[in-house]
Amino acid sequence: MKFETRVLHTGAELDPRTGAASFPIYQASTFHQADWNQQQEFDYSRSGNPTRKALEHVIAQLEGANYGLAFASGMAAITSVLLTLSAGSHVVACEDIYGGTFRALTRVFSRFGIETTFVDAANPEKLAAAIRPNTKAMMLETPSNPTLKIIDLQKAADIAKANGVLTIVDNTFMSPGLQRPHELGIDVVVHSGTKFLGGHSDVVAGLVTVRDESLAKEIYQIQNGFGAVLGPQDCWLLMRGIKTLAVRMKQSEETALRIARYLERHPKIKRVYYPGLESHPGREIHLRQADGPGAVLSFELADAEQVRRFVKRLQLPLFAVSLGAVESILSYPATMSHAAMPREERIRRGISDGLLRLSVGLESAEDLIGDIEQALMGL
Repeated sequence: MKFETRVLHTGAELDPRTGAASFPIYQASTFHQADWNQQQEFDYSRSGNPTRKALEHVIAQLEGANYGLAFASGMAAITSVLLTLSAGSHVVACEDIYGGTFRALTRVFSRFGIETTFVDAANPEKLAAAIRPNTKAMMLETPSNPTLKIIDLQKAADIAKANGVLTIVDNTFMSPGLQRPHELGIDVVVHSGTKFLGGHSDVVAGLVTVRDESLAKEIYQIQNGFGAVLGPQDCWLLMRGIKTLAVRMKQSEETALRIARYLERHPKIKRVYYPGLESHPGREIHLRQADGPGAVLSFELADAEQVRRFVKRLQLPLFAVSLGAVESILSYPATMSHAAMPREERIRRGISDGLLRLSVGLESAEDLIGDIEQALMGL
């Protein structure tokens, strides 16, 4: 079954009691227990809620997993997975990782004796060389945020398995519509559901999928114990957004490729980062493990002053944190997604003061390119 069909036929699209075409919102904190001495599936919504269960089933089906878990944010999802690690553990992470994940690893988990080594994970040899006897997890993103570096997930999974290391991949940029890391041997997939899965800038959510039952139980223990769960209204919004994921990704991706090619030819653009371009490092690996280049690209102007002037003239995209919405969103990683990363660390990772990230929405390609062109004319 093609993804365009599967996204609408996951087994949770109907209310089994009434046949309603939209799964109900169970806006309840607690549930009547019919028998004082017998457990039932739902008792308290932190531990489980029917609407959340439906969403967790949907994301597991779409990622090709056996278990799904829904959290209050993407960072709640990521940190809950990392909380399965014990004190004294070592993590290998890709160096150009999302700023919030960098902050969690370096400022929060370091307090518990969990150390992280950041490496150029696009180089499998460097990934393998960073593993220590106490390495317990690999934290990866591909394409990475915001320079869209490509990691060979099959090779990373093979290296990890040979060393007994858990693999975690943030699949937010691609969504299961374009990339399904479990099929390449990855243990855990995480999402900021806020982005492409929700798709409408109206919900904050995080999702985790796994295939292994014992690992799913460990992560559920953290989910239930710490309580960073997604509420039923947000679960419903996310399920509604997911129904249009395939068509949104297709349209946004087509426009993103046109914009990337336009920017690559423009004399005022220093560099464009987008795996759909023939010039992009790792493009062949990406297109082997994903079904398309996605809807996010980054490009570099000369400096922060040019960024300021460009952003001031631009009219159509939101200038905001986040990505993956029906409207195009332009972000400035230096002060937004990677503000938590020290400047020297940012620069070393290629996140310069002139770098901008564009998440392409559903506007006309001609209108977006025209808007970008008039903004660049003012530089």
